[in-house]
Amino acid sequence: MNYELLNNNKVYLQGTVSSLPEFNHSVMGEDFYSFDLDVSRLSGKDDILPVIISSKLLTHSLHLGEKFAMRGQFRSFNKVEDGKSKLILSVFCRERCEWDDNANSNIIELNGYICKSPIYRVTPFNREICDMLLAVNRNYDKSDYIPCIAWGRDAQYVGEMPVGTKVHLLGRIQSREYSKHIEGEDEPIQKVAYEVSVAKLSTLMS
Repeated sequence: MNYELLNNNKVYLQGTVSSLPEFNHSVMGEDFYSFDLDVSRLSGKDDILPVIISSKLLTHSLHLGEKFAMRGQFRSFNKVEDGKSKLILSVFCRERCEWDDNANSNIIELNGYICKSPIYRVTPFNREICDMLLAVNRNYDKSDYIPCIAWGRDAQYVGEMPVGTKVHLLGRIQSREYSKHIEGEDEPIQKVAYEVSVAKLSTLMS
């Protein structure tokens, strides 16, 4: 294992369990489960984030409302639905941690490459935003594709970056609800998107 690649994608979360673990998949005889973690923001709003955990780390049955702290990585994979490829995002738990009342409950640090032209825009409330997709390399010649959103001056900065720029960023993982209109349906369907809200960003030498 290339431990240097582990530093490309580091997450720390602590929150409360908001759904019970369910079997997700198995790899070489090791079972993995998924559950939702409710992580509070300073604003009082909560982010509900999907977590994948090995059965080896489930030393006891989790219960709803239980405090849970972890370190891991924000990962992606493509799932084909109705002939279309959909990016699925989740937080992979590498280790469980002791709860820390003084810790920042949601931290992510990424080193990656801009793999799609950033989209800069200004909201009706005159807030500058820039969306970018970051390719983050990990072990076994795999990459995770992570949607990120920058604000203010960082949005301007990112908006001018070409595809292939290597960046380092710090931020938090957030969940965002939105409505999607489906052809043939009368009512829009409620969906949840996951992305990294950027707090600090800088370029790196490739």
